Amino acid sequence: MSVKRTLMIVGLGIFGIIALITVFTSWYTVDESEQAVVITFGRADDTVTNPGLHFKLPWPVQSVEILSRETFSLQFGYKQNKAGELEAYDAETKMITGDENIVLTDLVVQWKITEPNKFLFNSQDPERILHSATSSAIRSIIGSSSIDAALTEGKADIEANTRQLLVSLIEKYDIGISVLGVKLQDVELPNKDVRAAFTAVTDAREMKNTKINEAEKYENQRISEAEGERDAIMSKAKGTKTARIEQAQGDVAVFNKMYEQYKGNQQITRERLIIETLENVLPKAQIYIMNDDGSTMKYLPLQQLQPQQSPQTQTEKKEGSGN
Repeated sequence: MSVKRTLMIVGLGIFGIIALITVFTSWYTVDESEQAVVITFGRADDTVTNPGLHFKLPWPVQSVEILSRETFSLQFGYKQNKAGELEAYDAETKMITGDENIVLTDLVVQWKITEPNKFLFNSQDPERILHSATSSAIRSIIGSSSIDAALTEGKADIEANTRQLLVSLIEKYDIGISVLGVKLQDVELPNKDVRAAFTAVTDAREMKNTKINEAEKYENQRISEAEGERDAIMSKAKGTKTARIEQAQGDVAVFNKMYEQYKGNQQITRERLIIETLENVLPKAQIYIMNDDGSTMKYLPLQQLQPQQSPQTQTEKKEGSGN
């Protein structure tokens, strides 16, 4: 009886352990910033992204790997220690440019896990692969760039090209992560004297660009003033042209009207035109009209004659005004 009792107690104990394992390993919780991969006998089945409490088969049938859905930052060339200080790794960041100069390049890569199954099972250390791919991409781009581009205006292109090359490498490795962005933190020369000389060159180049911009601004201003003067002259010329055309059209209208009168009585109109012309040319002259044969001379003063008054009439007017 004691042996049976012992076996019963052992059996109950094993059953209790199995029950506890079943209870505690059949449920798992997924946070809003997390995603879970359900693994059945070592094989990834489903990816759960809905937050909350979920059910699965107890261990060892099924297990769950919880991964973050947030964005991670890969710091290349430096690292922040526990004290909050940045530690540089010059050996990692020392690179050769296309014109055979040495620069130190630090950058940050933003990435996240987009395919949890591949992240867990396609590689043993996907973050290490990402780090190696980042080193390869930035060294390739810096190696095809000049030192001027790397230290000045070419940084944006280097960032874009590095990101494009890094994305293509990660897609080939197929490790379940996506590169969201690449940001160059610093690109500098390893020697202080060289840095100072290059800074002087950069300042001179900026001064040159400033002077060029000022000259172009002055040029545009003068061009605008010249165009304004040109427009004013053209506007005045158009006004004069319009006035001349209107005057010519008025003269034509007068001529046409005169021509209509001339067609009705050519002789009289001809004589009237001659007389009007003479009055305009010789306004103070006494003009007489004679017959063609010259036998009889009759005169006609063309100017308006004032009526002459007799001396007696003038005397009467003076006396009347005196009264």
